[in-house]
Amino acid sequence: MRSLLAAVSASVLAAAPLLAQEQEVHEPVNLLSPNTGLMFWTLVIFVVLMFVLTRFAFKPLTAAVEAREQRLEAAIKQADEDRKKAAELLEQQTKALDASRVEAQRVLAEARVTGDKLRNEMLEQTKNQQHDLLERARAEIDEERKRAIADLRREAVELALAGASRVIERNLDDQTNRRLVESFLATVPTGTRARG
Repeated sequence: MRSLLAAVSASVLAAAPLLAQEQEVHEPVNLLSPNTGLMFWTLVIFVVLMFVLTRFAFKPLTAAVEAREQRLEAAIKQADEDRKKAAELLEQQTKALDASRVEAQRVLAEARVTGDKLRNEMLEQTKNQQHDLLERARAEIDEERKRAIADLRREAVELALAGASRVIERNLDDQTNRRLVESFLATVPTGTRARG
């Protein structure tokens, strides 16, 4: 069918110039006067060509244009969907980032609180250790003082005995003398003995 239409349109196209040439031989051509034969064949060629184009060319061209429009619309829809998905992902990432920041702030706050608590505990522990050391030092000092007082008493007793035995120049019993001096020293106040 296509080959038949192509052959008809080719013969019409080929016949039109021949008819026009034949008319030129008989009459001179006046461009401003209408030529009915030429107009008829031009109209026939136009109608045939329009029929052929409508039947075989315009439909495929229109279908190709419509298919291209559909592909473009599909691409635009896909791009819109991709943009929406990207916006959703961006929003999710922003929310996750905000949540991470909040979590980081919370962790930092907890670390600060824990650090302060640990520092306070360490200060308290140091104070307790210092207090214990002071108490031990005081106890040791008190023990040393008591030991020194006891040593001083012994030396005082021995000196008093030695001094008394020289003064009296008689031989007294050592045990009795010691008891007498110790009882005397026990009656003397501690502050007075320490100063003396």
